[in-house]
Amino acid sequence: MAEREQRRDRRDDRRRDEREETPEFADRLVAINRVSKTVKGGKRFGFAALVVVGDQRGRVGFGKGKAKEVPEAIRKATEQAKRGLIRVPLRDGRTLHHDIEGRHGAGKVVMRTAVPGTGIIAGGPMRAVFEMLGVQDVVAKSLGSQNPYNMIRATIDGLKAEASPRSVASRRGKKVAEILPAHDHKPESQKGTDATVTSAQMQEA
Repeated sequence: MAEREQRRDRRDDRRRDEREETPEFADRLVAINRVSKTVKGGKRFGFAALVVVGDQRGRVGFGKGKAKEVPEAIRKATEQAKRGLIRVPLRDGRTLHHDIEGRHGAGKVVMRTAVPGTGIIAGGPMRAVFEMLGVQDVVAKSLGSQNPYNMIRATIDGLKAEASPRSVASRRGKKVAEILPAHDHKPESQKGTDATVTSAQMQEA
């Protein structure tokens, strides 16, 4: 009897640890359509939902679900999205490491890294992906199909191709400093000040 209680306690502790380790996911409903199926007696109507799920810390996924009721369709889409999560490396936890392109069918998207304070410049389905991913600064544009399914698939395709400097350095057997480009030593603000001083000195002369 005592042995059975110990097993139950260990099982409860394991479930509690799993709940604590499971991250909290946020979801965003992107599109919902009413679909119909023609049968012998007439038409049967249902709903199709497209949902994006992410932990806003570098993981994102999307899913679609169909059901006769809207809540059930959203639940199915959310479960599918959680099963297909991908991890995307973010620069400083706010933007992409480099410019990327994504394609799926007729959908084509371009995503570019941005400086702090830019915000999410993207429309519709792409904005939902970036918000659930945790991106704070990005400039994105859809150049192909405006179908939300194709846009999200193209965005996910591009995000899968992103690579961080650390992963590239480890793959090539180099240091991160050797991978990153050399930056200009003088900031832009200082350059403008120097140019102004030089112009004033020339006028005095």
